[in-house]
Amino acid sequence: MPMIRRQVSVPANGTVDNLISGSIYEYLPWNAIVSAGFISEGAAATDLLLTVNSGSDTVLEEAPTRFAAAGTFPTIPDDMDVQDVARAGERLVFRARNTTAGALNINFLVQLSPA
Repeated sequence: MPMIRRQVSVPANGTVDNLISGSIYEYLPWNAIVSAGFISEGAAATDLLLTVNSGSDTVLEEAPTRFAAAGTFPTIPDDMDVQDVARAGERLVFRARNTTAGALNINFLVQLSPA
């Protein structure tokens, strides 16, 4: 089962349009069950907002992420906030928006199960 596990810095009062941009799984090679979890480092719950799109589906409309100490990644299955079934060729988009005056890190894990 393929996984994407990354830490991305989101600039102060800025946006990262797609946290998995450039991944070989940004456009799905096959039908998949997508499961993802997101944790922002040391931020308050409302400081980092996330939007998730899977193809034409909006799976999560801008919502706060969980927060934890630096270096904390989502735990399977407890922290997997988002699930969707996506078709081959669909694009996964995970957009993060920082509402603070300082850069914030977001740690995330995406699990892809062929469907």
